[in-house]
Amino acid sequence: PTLLLRSTKLVFNMTVKRRNHGRNKHGRGHVNRVRCVSTAKAIPKDKAIKRFLVRNIVDSSALRDIKECSAYENYQLPKLYIKQYYCIEAAVHQRIVRVRSAIDRRNRAPPVRVRPANK
Repeated sequence: PTLLLRSTKLVFNMTVKRRNHGRNKHGRGHVNRVRCVSTAKAIPKDKAIKRFLVRNIVDSSALRDIKECSAYENYQLPKLYIKQYYCIEAAVHQRIVRVRSAIDRRNRAPPVRVRPANK
């Protein structure tokens, strides 16, 4: 913390860990809360770690059985789309996000996405 002297008033400038204070609330006074998937903790929506989960409704072994018994040729089963919110503690504990050093925290670019090759 640095100490500034302004007209006989002591003002402390506290060190800041993150540029956005760990939130995405720029200009909004209040943000609604969402529930963490892991801990059911109520957290501000802008602070939550968001992950969009897309997966098949059934697992791969049952998928094969359903396709064999299906009356339709080339029937595509619908997918399950879930938006998941995690609190910081749960996301770090489950390694959804990682702790970064002070230098690496300045990197605001999104991480490189690894996509599976098309079959």
